Amino acid sequence: MELLNTLVDKGLRGETPTRDEALAVLATSDDDLLDVVAAAGRVRRHWFGRRVKLNYLVNLKSGLCPEDCSYCSQRLGSGAGILRYTWLKPEEAAEAAAAGVAGGAKRVCLVASGRGPTDRDLERVSDTIAAIRERNEGVEVCACLGLLSGGQAERLRAAGADAYNHNLNTSEAEYASICTTHDYADRVATVRQARGAGLSACSGLIAGMGESDEDLVDVVFALRELDPDSVPVNFLIPFEGTPLAGTWELTPRRALRILAMVRFVCPDVEVRLAGGREVHLRSLQPLALHLANSVFLGDYLTSEGQAGKADLDMIADAGFEVEGADTVTLPAHRSGTGGGNGGRPPGGVPARDAGEPAATATATADPTAPDTAARPAPAPAGGRAGGEARTDLVAVRRRGAGTGLPPNA
Repeated sequence: MELLNTLVDKGLRGETPTRDEALAVLATSDDDLLDVVAAAGRVRRHWFGRRVKLNYLVNLKSGLCPEDCSYCSQRLGSGAGILRYTWLKPEEAAEAAAAGVAGGAKRVCLVASGRGPTDRDLERVSDTIAAIRERNEGVEVCACLGLLSGGQAERLRAAGADAYNHNLNTSEAEYASICTTHDYADRVATVRQARGAGLSACSGLIAGMGESDEDLVDVVFALRELDPDSVPVNFLIPFEGTPLAGTWELTPRRALRILAMVRFVCPDVEVRLAGGREVHLRSLQPLALHLANSVFLGDYLTSEGQAGKADLDMIADAGFEVEGADTVTLPAHRSGTGGGNGGRPPGGVPARDAGEPAATATATADPTAPDTAARPAPAPAGGRAGGEARTDLVAVRRRGAGTGLPPNA
């Protein structure tokens, strides 16, 4: 396809495709799907080789959020049967983070529900970062605490945070349909504030909430303009007890097209496979590694993920390698532009450039993690372009942070 040749040429030069070209990727047929994956895979390998960066989530405070984001199991009025607890102690969070690092994670993402942090919350997070650094020298730390107010990003940077995550989630035109307690401009302002304070910006999207192809392209182009270092691509997990329960719009093939489109629009950026990948990509997850160069390891904030060892086996079986702590994630021309360490190892550790071959990292998953494979039989549900949704794969997290059970890492 001439379209794919054009997109590859632009991607290898780090250029942005046109909106029409991005829309055309989403409209490709199933007959062309492997060609689309192969083309986007060339762009991914050009900038990131066959390395896969592992990230690990720690939910510092779960549930009871005053915001009404329709997709979120922690939202105001949520009836989802998730874990609900107040702030973890720094030592508890550090222990949870250590499990992820032991499983191969290079970055720990500290998340807390709520509109945004108070001064006391920032003190808690600062103490948590210090506890994590004490146990895991060299690990990257990303904070995700909601909307930031004046000076808060600078305080997080001073406390040792490397990055800040705040997703745009969907297009500006669509945003009011999923949230009324804050607006799209608030989210854009927080990402800009994080970058301005020298933190590496992390901002992405959620697909499968009823948005159009135009909405998907709009939000990815908006992200390209904000220029974050990391773009997490989430796929809606339609929890019972939320307004989007029963919303099944994605098939594995559509999820791959979305990832390919993001890669073409953001060729030299860390594209991360995030929440919902197991539910919507299912057996095609290994193909997604040809598009994304980063994944979350194990469980998510309120839902179960694939077992950590299964993640590592999938990466190895597909011919990829876990990115080591001494390797710079981003290409050299981006490493100093995004704020924070831009994927550089913290603390001045010497690192290979992204263009250099990376040694195969060794990572051991927690052998005590429960096996998540045994679950009820799938329930039929509709899916875009045919196929059935695997509703049996939506499982609430019952282990790890906030519980007495070992984490899935």
